[in-house]
Amino acid sequence: MSEVVLVSGAGLAAVRSEAVTRYRRDDSGVFSAREDDDPIAVEDPLEIRIDGQSWSITMRTPGEDLDLVAGFLVGEGVITSPEHLASLGHVANALNGNTVNAQLTAGATPPADAAARHAVTTSACGICGTESIDAIEKQARWSLESDEVRVDAAVLAALPDRLRAAQTLFDATGGVHAAGLFTAAGEPLCVREDVGRHNAVDKVVGWALRQDLLPLRGTVLQVSGRASFELVQKARLAGIPVLAAVGAPSSLSRDLADSAGLTLVGFSRGRTFSVYTHSRRVAVSA
Repeated sequence: MSEVVLVSGAGLAAVRSEAVTRYRRDDSGVFSAREDDDPIAVEDPLEIRIDGQSWSITMRTPGEDLDLVAGFLVGEGVITSPEHLASLGHVANALNGNTVNAQLTAGATPPADAAARHAVTTSACGICGTESIDAIEKQARWSLESDEVRVDAAVLAALPDRLRAAQTLFDATGGVHAAGLFTAAGEPLCVREDVGRHNAVDKVVGWALRQDLLPLRGTVLQVSGRASFELVQKARLAGIPVLAAVGAPSSLSRDLADSAGLTLVGFSRGRTFSVYTHSRRVAVSA
């Protein structure tokens, strides 16, 4: 029988404890087994509705659902300001509280065809369900080229550890990604965790939108995984000039970052990191 050990702000479990059989080999090479309980991160579907119409279903870790949906809509090019949301909330009587509706105002850019996007987005994919290649790259409202923020190399090198120190859900489960928004001086503004790396970024961006902080000029987005195309696009659409990842970029993410004027940092692991685009924003102290 599962036991809920942590409950999100929406009243849904973010972590639960499950029975597990642990195997261990001793020094002589003989295995032994014992029964134990293990906390695991919850992965549940969240239905996203726009103006009452189903738009997408994403697999996520419950918690900060409203931030997730707001950030998702920023990443889809639908909204850029909290004024574009007439209301945002969980749908009453929906299955297990796993449905959020965003009611848009006239200033938003509603999707042309909800059927073209409606699909299940897994925790590993942020653009699943997009109908065409042309629809993948969204138009950004803000230009990153004019953002001349400078981030000291020592600050960038320290961000993975600062992000890791804030990962309470990872400490409990070992099974989630994280995204953190930092100032150019390395001060944390917002850290979010989720089974999906794109969801973690959406939760950060959505938090910023609901605080009316977009565009996020002069900030750094640090992520725990690789620098994929969809993460570069989400950063670009939120006006974030620097994206740093613990892992590697892809060719497409590098090309988008270059054309968008975004500084892309990969293999950020404390003592070393690599800057793939727009290195002018990285300063080296004497």
